[in-house]
Amino acid sequence: MNFDFSDDQKQMRDAARKFLTEQCPPKAVREVLDGKAVYDKALWKGLAEMGFLGVAIPEEFGGAGAGHLELCVIAEEMGRANAPVPFSSTVYLAAEALLLAGSDAQKQKWLPKIASGGAIGTLALFEGKGNPSPNAIKLQASGGTLSGVKKPVPDGAIADFAVVAARTGSSGRDSDISLFLVDLKAGGVEAKALTNLDPTRGQAELTFKNAKAEPLGATGEGWSILTQVLDRAAVLLAFEQVGGSDRALEMGRDYALDRIAFGRPIGSFQAVKHILADMYVSATLARSNCYYGAWALSTNASELPEAAAAARISATQAFQHCSKNNIQVHGGMGFTWEFDCHMYYRRANATALTLGSLSYWEDQLIDRMRKKNAA
Repeated sequence: MNFDFSDDQKQMRDAARKFLTEQCPPKAVREVLDGKAVYDKALWKGLAEMGFLGVAIPEEFGGAGAGHLELCVIAEEMGRANAPVPFSSTVYLAAEALLLAGSDAQKQKWLPKIASGGAIGTLALFEGKGNPSPNAIKLQASGGTLSGVKKPVPDGAIADFAVVAARTGSSGRDSDISLFLVDLKAGGVEAKALTNLDPTRGQAELTFKNAKAEPLGATGEGWSILTQVLDRAAVLLAFEQVGGSDRALEMGRDYALDRIAFGRPIGSFQAVKHILADMYVSATLARSNCYYGAWALSTNASELPEAAAAARISATQAFQHCSKNNIQVHGGMGFTWEFDCHMYYRRANATALTLGSLSYWEDQLIDRMRKKNAA
């Protein structure tokens, strides 16, 4: 079995890397990091023009109709560039939820807008601290309206619509949860931006006050749909993390070759070699798990739940490890605002909490393997 990407997919990756290298240099990332912009609107428009926003959206809904393997290679390059755009919230979460559970009318309304860059979407799941759980969802749905608070919501302050998890029953079972589609610009929703570790990935608090909502999928099927969405997003986000890991490794390697101490490059010292070697190993192991996840995602294989959890775990560990040790290789300079190391460190630690913590996905992997073996 060959888990590598095809030549066409590699060409797409090269095109994405070239585009992002030109259009998303560190200076552009800093514009958002410094608070001069909420996100890079020019980059968002460019991604749409290149067809990257709709790469996995069927042609009938305005997308490129390529597939999830192509989206994986785009995700990796987005991670390498540390792109300050609402790509993950819109493409991995909102679009995937629509593709899985949306009606034809809902798909026709929102998917073409996503592909063209005309709409930003998000998933409103969390209601404070903690990991994904049906018991943690308190926001109520009643009479076609929603009332309650969701936070943190990725890119919630700039989103045009949201897929919202709400409680529609009181049986104490997973079937109490349903999904709804809410137009955030139609009224009844207040958005408040939250301060977070990585300002290039915005978070918000959304307050729903009898906001009009339409069901997304069947009533009582919300948690089942959410589980599938989170697994798909876990693979895609893992590719972003691998891209960030590789870039952090490259930054550390390049600095080690250029920085001279005691008359020789610091990369010639054994301690620095060991740090870089460990970074390479962690990034390579994560890539292996991500490739397995990409295969499972693209074929909708029964192994997807385990593959998604494994990819998420290894990629999270690799990105945190590589971004941290990139700073160590840079020494005192690595801790300064002027160097770019902290941007990847911020992204690594913020992403580690997205979709649930590392320990959550470790528990998920164990539980899923145990159930599979029992069957």
